[in-house]
Amino acid sequence: MSEASSQLEAWLPRSLLRLRSGSAIPAATAEGLTPVRLSWADGRLQEPELLGTPADHLKALVLPRLVDPHVHLDKAFTWSTHPNLGGTYDGALEANMNEHGIRDLQAVLARGDKAISRACEHGLRAMRSHIDSLGPGADASWEALQALKAQWHGQVELQLVALVPIAHWSTTEGKQLAQRVAASAGLLGGVLVPPCRGTSVRRDLRALLTLAEELSCGVDLHIDEANHGPAQGLQQLLRALEQVPCRQPITCSHASSLALLSPQRLRRLAERMAEHRLQVVALPLTNGWLLGHSPEATPLRRPLAPIRQLQRAGVRVAVGGDNVADPWFPAGDFDPLALMASCLPLAQLAPWQRLGLSPFTTAASAVMGLGWDGRIGCDAPADLIVLEADSWSEALRRPPERRVLIGGRWWKPGRR
Repeated sequence: MSEASSQLEAWLPRSLLRLRSGSAIPAATAEGLTPVRLSWADGRLQEPELLGTPADHLKALVLPRLVDPHVHLDKAFTWSTHPNLGGTYDGALEANMNEHGIRDLQAVLARGDKAISRACEHGLRAMRSHIDSLGPGADASWEALQALKAQWHGQVELQLVALVPIAHWSTTEGKQLAQRVAASAGLLGGVLVPPCRGTSVRRDLRALLTLAEELSCGVDLHIDEANHGPAQGLQQLLRALEQVPCRQPITCSHASSLALLSPQRLRRLAERMAEHRLQVVALPLTNGWLLGHSPEATPLRRPLAPIRQLQRAGVRVAVGGDNVADPWFPAGDFDPLALMASCLPLAQLAPWQRLGLSPFTTAASAVMGLGWDGRIGCDAPADLIVLEADSWSEALRRPPERRVLIGGRWWKPGRR
């Protein structure tokens, strides 16, 4: 493919192929891949052309540009100055607070721009970033990320979430913050981890839900990120929703401790979550590193959102990368293919299965409410990742060489 190419032949996951109504279901390999010819003009894809089989000559695998529904751009790449060598939740929180206390505009601009550039190069088209929004570094973080959101418009779409203690939304300052967040098309966030029983927690949640409804603002909570107190936060959220119904989209990020429930309790909880249209973002990397971390023993259970059980109950589930080289997780590089590879052992998500691929593609797009669901069809954006691979195994066993197409143009680092 040359720089001027407007056509390619490659393997495409059949579950991401959108054909005209009445089209026959195309043949696919055992890994669910279909050979296609894709063409584009004026930044839009034309009708995909199915190729005959066998197609052994194809040495490329094509995907839509992908989506990460949960990152932390404000603190990315801070591990070197604020490490959490013990790998514990409390250690991460302490290091995070120390960094936040000296955070300034230029630092957030520099590492945020680096993060978005890496994400774009790796094939991400949209990210939802939570921002520490209370304390000395809050204003600088919002100013920097709003500036980056404008600078990267048309390349990478950013959604911003105000991350504060739940109780903050009940205060005058919290209500003023909510108005500013809503005015910038952001979301209201917070942290709800055990112990979180009692009426005061539900009162704070009701205040948050009321604000979200009044301001037509989505909600994205860090909830039940723990290896104890199974689903305490979600139980409180569901009770609050029964008292204060909310029509705005509500995302439950982490939901790790749900894995500690019995199968019967989990099924009933998942059904209630589906009734209230709650959606979940699972975060296997940070959860696998932090939760239950002990210098004395390898944890025998590593809580992770029960993805398959939630999907079976009708709950939309996406997967996010979460932290990158910060006190909460020392690795990562905003690479969605590396995340998919890590989720093979951590979450047993196989991308050749529809429900194993959707958390990174269509479900992730829906969680973020994006205009394009990521399916490849006529008039879809010409936004693609082209991998040097002819199978899922080839694509995920090593960091693959890739090219990224944005609006019908091959992307190069430094291009805006």
